[in-house]
Amino acid sequence: MSLGGSVRPVHVGVFAAVSALLGGLLFGLPGSAGAAADPVISKGKAATASSVEGSSYVAGKAFDGSTSSRWASEEGKDPQWLRVDLGASSNVSRVKLSWEAAYAKAYRLEVSADGSTWTTVATETAGNGGTDDWTGLSGKGRYVRMYGTARGTSYGYSLYEMEVYGTPDGGTTPTPTPTPSPSPSTSQPAGAFTVVAAGDIAAQCTASDSSCAHPKTAKLAQQINPKFYLTMGDNQYDDARLQDFKNYYDKTWGAFKAKTRPVPGNHETYDPAGSLSGYKSYFGAIAYPQGKSYYSFDEGNWHFLALDSNAFDQSAQIDWLKADLAANSKKCIAAYWHHPLYSSGGHGNDPVSKPVWKILYAAKADLVLNGHDHHYERFAPQDPDGKAVADGIVEIVGGMGGAEPYPIEQIQPNSQKRISGDYGVLKLDFTDSGYGWSYVGTDGQVKDSSPKYSCH
Repeated sequence: MSLGGSVRPVHVGVFAAVSALLGGLLFGLPGSAGAAADPVISKGKAATASSVEGSSYVAGKAFDGSTSSRWASEEGKDPQWLRVDLGASSNVSRVKLSWEAAYAKAYRLEVSADGSTWTTVATETAGNGGTDDWTGLSGKGRYVRMYGTARGTSYGYSLYEMEVYGTPDGGTTPTPTPTPSPSPSTSQPAGAFTVVAAGDIAAQCTASDSSCAHPKTAKLAQQINPKFYLTMGDNQYDDARLQDFKNYYDKTWGAFKAKTRPVPGNHETYDPAGSLSGYKSYFGAIAYPQGKSYYSFDEGNWHFLALDSNAFDQSAQIDWLKADLAANSKKCIAAYWHHPLYSSGGHGNDPVSKPVWKILYAAKADLVLNGHDHHYERFAPQDPDGKAVADGIVEIVGGMGGAEPYPIEQIQPNSQKRISGDYGVLKLDFTDSGYGWSYVGTDGQVKDSSPKYSCH
C-alpha cells in the first residue's frame, strides 16, 4: 500500500478551545509548560481500529515503537479511526503521527474518558503525509484516537507510529523496573544480531491467490523480526515498474520497507520508464543512501556492501568499492548483489561478478549473498577461481523469496547443499567474530543449517 511519501515539516496543530469540563474531560489552552519533556505513554498499550487491511497491519503495530511495522486500514473507505487505551486517565500534551504514504488529508485527534464520548483537541484539513507533530495539547482522558475523515490517496489510512505524550493523572510516569541482565550462561555472543535475506521476491500475485508465495515469505520474515532485511535483487517482477511495486511487493515485503536494505536485479532494469526507475521511485533514499545504486553500512563488527551487479562493468562502482574497502575498519565483511559468480541453477555461473570477487577476496571478505537463480544453495569457502581454500569466501544463492523456482541443472564444484522448489528466507546470525545461518521454509521448518564460520 506504500506510495513512497516524503517527510512533512513538523507543525503545531489547530486546537479546539474548550474551557469547561465536558463529558469527564478537562481542557486548557495550548502550550502547557513542560510538555516537551513529557514521556511517551502509549507504547505497547492496547489498541483498536475501525478496520485493518490484513493480519500484518493490526492496530497495535502503530504503538510498538518500531517504524518498520504499521497499522493500515482497509482501502478506499472513509471514515476510519485508530484508538489507543492508555490504561488510566492521563494528561495528554502531544501526539506525533508518522504516516506511511497512505496518509490522511483530513482528520481529528480526539480524547475520551470512557471510549464513547469524544472531544476534539486538534483538527487537520489539509494534510500531506509525512510526520505530523501536534504539540501543546492540553487534554485529559484514558483514550486517544485519530479519526480520519478524508484519505489523501486512493488507498486507506496507514501509520507507522502514533505516539501519545503526557503523564498519567496524578503524577509522572512510573519508572519501569529494570530488566535483569542475563546470566553469563544465557548471554548472547558479543555483538549478536539477526538478519533476514532473500532475492527474487514479488511475482505479480497477491494473498488472494493461494499459490502466491511472497505473502508467505513476508509473513515468515516478519515473524523472525530481524535487525534488518536484505534483498538480493529482482525484488519485483516482471518489469519492476513503480505501479507493480505498489500493487505487489508493497503489500507484503513493503510492510518492513523501512528496515530493508535492497539491491537491484536485472528485472529492475526492464522498467519502460527507464532502468531502475520504479525501483528508485519506490525505495528512494533507502536504496540510494549514498546517492548511488550501491552503498555500504556497518552493524556491530560487520561491514556490509550492497552492490549493483547490473553495473559491475562500470569503473565508477569498482573504484568506489576499492576505496570503501580501503577505509573499512571492521573485522568482518559481507557483500550482497544479484548475479552469483557460482550457481548450480538455470542461469549458472556468471563471470560478471569475478572482478568483484577478486577485490573482496583480497580484502579478506567473509560472505557473499546472491539471487538470480530461484533456489537455495550454499558453497564451501572458495577463491575467485573456484578453488576450495580455508580463507575463501562463502557464497549463498538465496533466490527463493517468491518467484517461480528454478531446477538444479549442473552442480558446481564446492556446492555443499542445494534445495529447489521450496520458498523461504535466510535467517543469518552474526556475532562480532563470526556467523552462521538457517534456511527457513514458509512452513516454519528449517530446511538447512550452515556450519559456524569465523571471520577472516
